[in-house]
Amino acid sequence: MAQLVVRNIEEKVKARLQRRAAAHKRSMEEEVRDILRNAVKGEDKPSPRLGSRLRKRFSAIGLDEDIQELRGTTAIPASFDE
Repeated sequence: MAQLVVRNIEEKVKARLQRRAAAHKRSMEEEVRDILRNAVKGEDKPSPRLGSRLRKRFSAIGLDEDIQELRGTTAIPASFDE
């Protein structure tokens, strides 16, 4: 197991951690481990792909068709000339 040393924690933060640990009936060290575990939980999951995120975002306004795949298509820059 790895060790982590955190210096210069404010007294108020330490006191709150102690109260929180006591409320959960565990040591302050175990409380901090639990907080850190929960903070990084789920970060290994891949994020949804852009198309899936767009479909979810716009489904409430009636988007019910698949978004066309644009991979391999040449991008055309916008023209601002009149």
